[in-house]
Amino acid sequence: MKISDILTKINECALDDALAELYGEDADILKKQKERYIHALEMFSSTFPEDGDRDICIYSAPGRTEICGNHTDHQKGCVLAASIDMDAIAVVASSENDEIRIQSEGYPMVCIEISDLLPREHEKGTTAALIRGVVAQFCARGVKVKGFDAYITSTVLPGSGLSSSAAFEVLLGKIIDCRDNGGETGPVEIAKIGRFAENWYFGKASGLMDQMASSVGGLVEIDFGYSKDPKIDTHQFDFDKSGLALIITDTGGSHADLSEEYSAIPREMRSVARFFGKDRLSEVDEKEFYARISKLRKDPEITERAILRSAHFFSDNARVRKEARALEDSNIPAFLALVNESGESSASLLQNLYSSSDPQSQAIPLALMMSRRILGGNGACRVHGGGFAGTIQAFVPKEKIVEYTASLEGLFGSGACHIVRIRPKGAVQII
Repeated sequence: MKISDILTKINECALDDALAELYGEDADILKKQKERYIHALEMFSSTFPEDGDRDICIYSAPGRTEICGNHTDHQKGCVLAASIDMDAIAVVASSENDEIRIQSEGYPMVCIEISDLLPREHEKGTTAALIRGVVAQFCARGVKVKGFDAYITSTVLPGSGLSSSAAFEVLLGKIIDCRDNGGETGPVEIAKIGRFAENWYFGKASGLMDQMASSVGGLVEIDFGYSKDPKIDTHQFDFDKSGLALIITDTGGSHADLSEEYSAIPREMRSVARFFGKDRLSEVDEKEFYARISKLRKDPEITERAILRSAHFFSDNARVRKEARALEDSNIPAFLALVNESGESSASLLQNLYSSSDPQSQAIPLALMMSRRILGGNGACRVHGGGFAGTIQAFVPKEKIVEYTASLEGLFGSGACHIVRIRPKGAVQII
């Protein structure tokens, strides 16, 4: 479809239903999204002006919120997560060259040749590494990837724990799957491809939760302990109708320089698993773990922090099913109590509220302290995502939304609080 035709569809409200499913039915929100899509189309035209008559496709991949299961996925544990109404969208057109050119709004253009897909040490931590890694995995699976141009704009806060990198990886995977593989790859495999790119090309030892929540979509309980594919159970729950707002607060810290902090967590947990002759903690018997802590402590390969982080894994892994059951039963008090328990476990055992390299900077603990003071025993709050910097998550009673956002934004700046909606779909081709 030509850009002029898409613009006509947007202006004539022909895309309203599709956009409402992703972003909600609020008229003001829909208006802003339509303006955003029009802007992306216009920017594509100005960025790639050499052929203004190409057929255009539009794709979307959401960010994610982690409800429970903090750093459990990389140990083949369980998580409760959801896609959200913040997303990355891409305006895409085919190219005659053996090249992928991607212009992400606000960043330099990245170009890679499809014939040159080996990982590069100097590219680690860059967008180019993610693109090269995703394309390499599709090619390794026998998909003939063809060149394209893309203009991408994202509302997923970068470096904030809402998984902007996973949304980008999944978006790129969805583009290639739809264009070059007839949509046959599927959301689970697209998620795996994204994780591969992040682990081996980008250089971050992430698990699979971020990519899976973005790719699959909705509120999902995922058990990564299965040998081939994770077990995925979908849940239906409307926090808005329960009288709660799900608020993500950006404390201003960035994840950009924290790869070693993240990598240390799976590394330390696996050191404990290896003590028991296992590869991941999900394979270790919890009772045996606690029975042998004194021997673990004497092992020169295992630190006390590794033991504490492993204890967090066992408690939060079990908590996932409890939270899912509480939502199934509409038992909000039980659910909120479990969210608070998970937050306390992350703070005291997992120890991912601030970076050990910069202990004077503690924006997340400050945000949680103020949140508890405002909530006064109602609602719940916890560190969000990978931790160390970035965001916190709070379930705030509607009558406290104004007070809560005013207080937190007074600390972290106007616009720091984001009321997010659980999006029912993962990565999609819109046009």
